[in-house]
Amino acid sequence: MSAHCCPDFASATRAVDPTYRRMLWVALVLNALMFMVELGTSWTSGSVSLLADSIDFFGDAGNYALSLAVLGMAPSIRAKASLFKAACMGAFGIFVLGKAGWNLTAGIPPEPATMGVVGIAALAVNAGVAWLLYRYRTGDSNMRSVWICSRNDALGNVAVVLAALGVFGTGSAWPDLLVAATMGALALAGGWTVLRQARQELSERRAV
Repeated sequence: MSAHCCPDFASATRAVDPTYRRMLWVALVLNALMFMVELGTSWTSGSVSLLADSIDFFGDAGNYALSLAVLGMAPSIRAKASLFKAACMGAFGIFVLGKAGWNLTAGIPPEPATMGVVGIAALAVNAGVAWLLYRYRTGDSNMRSVWICSRNDALGNVAVVLAALGVFGTGSAWPDLLVAATMGALALAGGWTVLRQARQELSERRAV
């Protein structure tokens, strides 16, 4: 039994770390602001990858809010919260892949300058959040889901900037759609990772 109690105690202790709580609040506010910025610019620029990123920012803001809500609660409750977050990540991935496929038929290229400027701003935000949360990347499934979202977002922003360069250079919508599809695939993979760990944690709790 002690093999299960020690990891749970460590997770609970780190979860109520006031520094971690403050980091989550910072991440929540920044993601909510970037959601509004990217949602507006995605429509004005016609970029699917910016739209995907804006929805991702919205989902992450909810992710951070949920993580704040379950801080200090029992490990089983945090694991169940992770199941919900994994489902949201998967739903986001499916939506983005569907939207990219839909826009593939139109073939209208987005406006690359807006994509590039907003992508760089989003990268700065997500890289900062990922750096703040880096030390908590090996915690329980709830902490790990937060880290995975931040990491995926930073990678996605790099891809958006590269897509802007691709659209500018080719005059085609393909770079934008390819990045959007990649972001959708990253969300599906991240959701699957969180889902597996959360199910394992719940299984371990039932075995105690």
